Amino acid sequence: AVPTQSRVKFLWSYLKKYKRFFTQLILGLLLGSLLQLVFPFLTQAIVDTGIGGKDIGFVWLVLLAEMMLLFSRTAIEFIRSKILLHISTRINISLISDFFIKLMKLPMKFFDTKLMGDLLQRIEDHRRVEQFLTSSSLNLLFSFFTFLVFGVVLAVYNLGIFLVFLLGTSLYAGWIILFLKKRRQLDYKYFEQAGRNRNVTYQLLGGMQEIKLQGCEQHKRWEWEDVQADLFKVNLQSLNLQQVQQAGSITINEVKNILITVLAATAVIHGNMTLGMMLAVQYIIGQLNSPVEQLIQFIYSWQDVSISLDRMNEIHTETNEENADRTQNAYTDETAEGHSLTIKDLSFKYDIYSPKDILSDINLYIPNGKVTAIVGASGSGKTTLV
Repeated sequence: AVPTQSRVKFLWSYLKKYKRFFTQLILGLLLGSLLQLVFPFLTQAIVDTGIGGKDIGFVWLVLLAEMMLLFSRTAIEFIRSKILLHISTRINISLISDFFIKLMKLPMKFFDTKLMGDLLQRIEDHRRVEQFLTSSSLNLLFSFFTFLVFGVVLAVYNLGIFLVFLLGTSLYAGWIILFLKKRRQLDYKYFEQAGRNRNVTYQLLGGMQEIKLQGCEQHKRWEWEDVQADLFKVNLQSLNLQQVQQAGSITINEVKNILITVLAATAVIHGNMTLGMMLAVQYIIGQLNSPVEQLIQFIYSWQDVSISLDRMNEIHTETNEENADRTQNAYTDETAEGHSLTIKDLSFKYDIYSPKDILSDINLYIPNGKVTAIVGASGSGKTTLV
């Protein structure tokens, strides 16, 4: 696995080119958060001052102010979306271009062991990284600022309600983190099966003429269906995990919301809060739930991008063609000549997280000076062994 420090350094190398644009985005996010902060106070003012004082003019004035704030937030969001499009497109091109540059420097033998579907899935990993850089990281900043601001306001309204919300949020985050290891394993399984699916599909479509000439239509179709069955099993496992997470998350959040409602209603009955303050608290809770969800999504996104960076690193750390040839020649000259080859209990897989080995418990003896043929079904690992 790639160290966290190296991951951050790699991501920053693509972000630092667009510091000016990110500064504009951050300013827009902060301005949008400040505008959003005004709404709970306007809600309280409508109920306590407008409705309580039966002042219809004041109510219309507050509603007009809310409309102006809404238009301002919408304009900021439109500008933010356009800036994000420019940044994400440029970063995505840079990431995949660097990936292609590295691929073109690799020796021919590398492509004997990598299927097209595997390489295409790694390109999808680059899109994960691009989404993380341009979306998840900014959402984290926005969520943190929103959570901080509304959390302070909620604590000012009622400290007990704030502590209940904080406890519920901590339990929610802990419940999600509990399943991250299993989620990581399923992601690697899905990557492998999705790569197989793409490869089999491309072989099926690209080799249709040869398939018809050989009369193996049914065999190839069954091969594709087997891959779909394996992919379905992985998707079903992922769905089961998501449902377990959702069941716990919904229970924790609903219990938290019920407790907050009871505490707020009790405070109103005892005269510690006005009805307008209670509605403002409910609005704040609604606004706080959104950044909490975004923080949880950031945890998922960070795990996803960490996995993707590990897979991308497998390619970027491969030896380039000229260096590989030099190493191979040195090995051949010094060790290969005049010796027989013995392999005992050999197991191998390209991806350490793959659920199964490419080669499993191989025992082999190849005598020196004789021609040895290695035969087997397609996909049995002959090229990998060589």
